Amino acid sequence: MTRRPGDVCIVGGGPAGMVLALLLARQGIGVTVLEAARDFQRNFRGDTLHPAIMELMAELGLAAPLLRLAHTRAHQARFISSGRAQTIADFSRLRTPYPYLTVMAQSRFLTFLAGELARYPRARIEMGARVEGLLEGKGGEVEGVVYRQGGELHELRAALMVGTDGRFSKVRALAGLPLRRLSPGQDVLWFSLPRQDGDPGGSIDLHLGGPHCIVTTDHGERWQVGYSIRKGSYAEARSLGVGPIRQAVAETIPWLAGRLHLLTEWGQLHLLAVEVARVRRWWRPGLLLIGDAAHPISPIGGMGINMAVQDAIAAANHLCAPLRAGRVRPRHLARVQRTRAWQIAFLQAQQVIEEREVIGIHVGAQLHVPTTLLKVLHSLPGLRRLPGYITAYGLSPVRLRSGWAVERA
Repeated sequence: MTRRPGDVCIVGGGPAGMVLALLLARQGIGVTVLEAARDFQRNFRGDTLHPAIMELMAELGLAAPLLRLAHTRAHQARFISSGRAQTIADFSRLRTPYPYLTVMAQSRFLTFLAGELARYPRARIEMGARVEGLLEGKGGEVEGVVYRQGGELHELRAALMVGTDGRFSKVRALAGLPLRRLSPGQDVLWFSLPRQDGDPGGSIDLHLGGPHCIVTTDHGERWQVGYSIRKGSYAEARSLGVGPIRQAVAETIPWLAGRLHLLTEWGQLHLLAVEVARVRRWWRPGLLLIGDAAHPISPIGGMGINMAVQDAIAAANHLCAPLRAGRVRPRHLARVQRTRAWQIAFLQAQQVIEEREVIGIHVGAQLHVPTTLLKVLHSLPGLRRLPGYITAYGLSPVRLRSGWAVERA
């Protein structure tokens, strides 16, 4: 395939890749998304759209139709320990039309974005396309990818390759951009339980008790439950079966006890390997990494999608003009990293502290609530909104440049 001067190939059809594709397509730039999966079904992936993302959708004229899709709204995030609830972040205090986390199945959000992308003749999505190699020029610049689809190998050349293929990024590995791990990490087992009338709602809760933490997220017809285990202890947990998990959840969240009999086999559990890490440099000539491909983030605070989408906005802001000019230089890619890297470093440092000191991931550690810090934050009027703001936006949200919300003819 012959590449056109401004074409972009995005590897990975998750939130970062799809948002970047839509932003570029709306500016008349040719874009191809290569997604390894055959559909957008995402079992137990990030399902929260933060206010920053909803405000982006509003700028694009897409918030209203997006909110017509099935979703729930979390107005708070809380710690719950020994039956006592303590607010971590209160989104209802934010000055925004969307003072909540929009809880929506990631597959539904991605399908919505794909429908919007289909409106643009120079945009396409290739499903079931697994990248197997990079095409490089004589000077080492990345010029394209080799991918397998339907048993056949294809080459695709573009002015810029963008890796948005997640924490286990194949593009990152092929590009030789190693991760620096910042924490020992943890593993989380996810499963669903039916929601019943009378269940609590309106918040995302982190239940603390013993050596495990348990997260509950209201998806309307079901609860999504996350159960933390020690890093690397998956085989041990599996050998014990679902019994210990049912017992721990019943003891920690008594109102779920009456439906835990529905968790009957290990196949109902899905493993999420969690770590906090980042690459030193997000780019090579001709290639950029964003989102979890550049900086895997812990699910603490649900910041992964939020930060990845803001990476996409920064990339669109900085790269649109060079793409139109037909030449993306290393300085343009470095500018994207400079815009985002300081904020990612701060948030990751905060997550490492929370993981090690607050949530007690270490073997045998007991989980506890940082009551002093939370009491201070919630007792001072000037700081009361801070935890909710940082969760909703990060430290300094990236906004679309003026005029970007208007589609090009």
